[in-house]
Amino acid sequence: MSKGSVHIVVVYSTQAREVKEHLLELPLLSTVSDALVACKLFPSFPINLSSQSNEWALGLWGRPVAIETVLQDGDRVELYRSLKVDPKVARRERFQQQGSRAAGLFANRRKGAKPGY
Repeated sequence: MSKGSVHIVVVYSTQAREVKEHLLELPLLSTVSDALVACKLFPSFPINLSSQSNEWALGLWGRPVAIETVLQDGDRVELYRSLKVDPKVARRERFQQQGSRAAGLFANRRKGAKPGY
């Protein structure tokens, strides 16, 4: 690493089970915005740096950050897309499709045991 730069990683997922990663070397005092521009994701990437209302949220190592946040060496900038389905609802729907006998605790029930135990 040179003295006047920081190494960071930008990570995002445009669809389920697909993660893209960009390794970058940026000048000191670079911001999250600078990192996103350096990735050359624009104009194909659906995020507007000047707007606060994006379908994408920004974070550093899993913690929400503002676009003006100054980066440090080793930071991981993450872009989070909005969820299409609430995870709780999806789990409930999977459980209903499988049926109560084939899922979770009910699958390995002792013979003669009460339902739900």
